[in-house]
Amino acid sequence: MKFVDSCEVKARAGDGGNGAVAFRREKYVPFGGPSGGDGGRGGDVVFRTDPGLSTLLDLTYAHTLRADDGENGLGADCYGRGAQDLICRVPVGTQVFDAESNDLLHDLTVGGQDTVVAKGGRGGRGNIHFATPLDRAPRRAEPGEPGAERRLRLELKVMADVGLLGFPNVGKSTFVSACSRARAKVADYPFTTLVPQLGVVRVDDASFVVADIPGLIPGASTGAGLGLRFLKHVERTRALLHLVSLDPGEGRDPVDDYDALRKELRLFDPALAKRPTLVALSKMDVTEVREAYPALKARFAKKKLKLHALSAATGEGMREMERLLYELVAKGRAADAAEVEARAAEAPPPKRRAKRNP
Repeated sequence: MKFVDSCEVKARAGDGGNGAVAFRREKYVPFGGPSGGDGGRGGDVVFRTDPGLSTLLDLTYAHTLRADDGENGLGADCYGRGAQDLICRVPVGTQVFDAESNDLLHDLTVGGQDTVVAKGGRGGRGNIHFATPLDRAPRRAEPGEPGAERRLRLELKVMADVGLLGFPNVGKSTFVSACSRARAKVADYPFTTLVPQLGVVRVDDASFVVADIPGLIPGASTGAGLGLRFLKHVERTRALLHLVSLDPGEGRDPVDDYDALRKELRLFDPALAKRPTLVALSKMDVTEVREAYPALKARFAKKKLKLHALSAATGEGMREMERLLYELVAKGRAADAAEVEARAAEAPPPKRRAKRNP
């Protein structure tokens, strides 16, 4: 399935039905009162998060999301039927922006969450509501209210606990395949991964989600390579794993690679540079990499960073890395839960409706 993480749509809610002007005309009631019913409510446009979706592809081709109008009211006190809401499924992690003002309207982070993005119009009142002692046969009714209409921009940010960072071909896809059941495409050429790959890692009875962020290069924060398109997928992660490796053919230095990508993180979002990060040297099954490890470990130590050693091919260091990442994720989840509880404690209690005396 094609991966689409951004699109624009027009959401058009349904109009409310018109109220009716009608009068009772039974055989023995020649001058009966008003009997015009109300119009039905217009349908809402609703986004429902679906954990089974991972792309905005379906909405890319649906340029207008149009809910049905409510039915008009009828005589004999018959009310018009309200329209069904238009339910549109979107992936978890979708952000909804107003396309004109660029304001964030909704951040959909929970599966099965329903969010109204365009409210249907209220049905108009029929003439039964306008009878008074002075006007017992009103000939007026309300028209239905128009439904809301707005242009929306949707942005998908993958929901992952850990983000994998590194230059192309450092072994990110291989790492995801080795520690989960994900089957990412693996090959020895740049930008093998063109979409974020997610994998579920299980540690004892717990689990966390790791995302392979497509190849980043210097200048990613300004759009070079695939960076600007995919750096946003790192924003929701609780921890980062920065993979480095030797590539004699390209003559890159692992320490310089680390510094370059840390700079891109700071330029894109300073908060990302402060996120808990582990650094690992991949491809330890390669002789040249293993021989260079002691010197590289010492260089990273000067930056007060511990350089871990990994080999997804042989499994070396993989279980230990999974546990270290889970510890960071668990701390992040605990901090998030504490923040939610603090906000709930500070929120004012809901107002109770006063009871009317009988």
